[in-house]
Amino acid sequence: MRTTVVRPGDLDGAALAAWRTLLGRQEPASPFLSPEFARAVGRHRSGARVAVLEDGHGPAGFFPFERRALGLGRPIGDGVCDCQGLVGRAAGAEPGDGAELLRACGLQVWQFDHLADGQDLFAPGVVRRAASPVVVCGETDPADVLAHASAAFRRDVRRKENRLARQTGDVRFVFDARGPEPLETLMAWKSAQYREKGRIDHLARPWIAGVLRELAEVSSPSCSGVLSVLYAGSRPLACHFGLRSRSVLAYWFTAYDPAWSFCSPGILLLVRVLRAAAEAGLHHVDLGKGDDRYKHSVKTGDLALGEGQVARPTARAALRTLQSDAAGRARRLVTDRPVLRGAAVSALNACFRRGP
Repeated sequence: MRTTVVRPGDLDGAALAAWRTLLGRQEPASPFLSPEFARAVGRHRSGARVAVLEDGHGPAGFFPFERRALGLGRPIGDGVCDCQGLVGRAAGAEPGDGAELLRACGLQVWQFDHLADGQDLFAPGVVRRAASPVVVCGETDPADVLAHASAAFRRDVRRKENRLARQTGDVRFVFDARGPEPLETLMAWKSAQYREKGRIDHLARPWIAGVLRELAEVSSPSCSGVLSVLYAGSRPLACHFGLRSRSVLAYWFTAYDPAWSFCSPGILLLVRVLRAAAEAGLHHVDLGKGDDRYKHSVKTGDLALGEGQVARPTARAALRTLQSDAAGRARRLVTDRPVLRGAAVSALNACFRRGP
């Protein structure tokens, strides 16, 4: 197996076509594993790279990653990438071969927190499993996507839909809205939501906001931006921005106008997105990791995701692992203490808003 490491933007048309073909044969065919996602991140993150693996039959795999200092590797789009790993035949290589791939990539350690299932190459590094709730909708009548949900949840949705209709008189939904205005509205709402809840405002980070704006314009079988909006007349009440492939819609960033929280516009938007996904022939909607109650109310199953790391058998890798462990303990020390956590979040958000 020959491995070449390049920047995502340096891949030629033949390589991109091969990547899309290999992804189409993989389950899940997540848009986060697509060349479009890697290239969008690559235009905003200087450490973004792709390892191209070739055997005697041509490209056998594509491994997108980010290179950090001292040989640390992270998933490409780290922090907002909900599915990670290697695309292609090489993903099923013998367990333990991941260290050889790291050597070819110039990495000592590769850490992951959303490793896709079936990634045998990295299986020895998985230390825990997490569940990503999904709604399988490809074989469902769009009008019946909540048939599996509890009767109480379905009644609550109908009650809130009726209340919203009485309040506004003109409720409409657009599954794939175009133009920058709804996305900017969503990002403003989401930033305010992060700050109100005392969380890190990811959208204050210029590279994340830039990637979202870029992906909103992408349209490809392996990755397209989908911006869905629930309106009352011309006024947006709730917005969602996600990514879709031929078979998967990744439910990603969602927010709503807090003035309408009394009718749960976020839930009403999700129900319409699920119906539209079924109408579009998508196999499932991936709601992403998390214990949010709404995810458990609508899910039909879970995808297994791995967390852990793969390291080379070198002293430098052992040192890098110790450094990462120490940083992790420091983060836990801060996050477990509300006063320290609040101060750290405020400082980070202020830093992100100021920019580099």
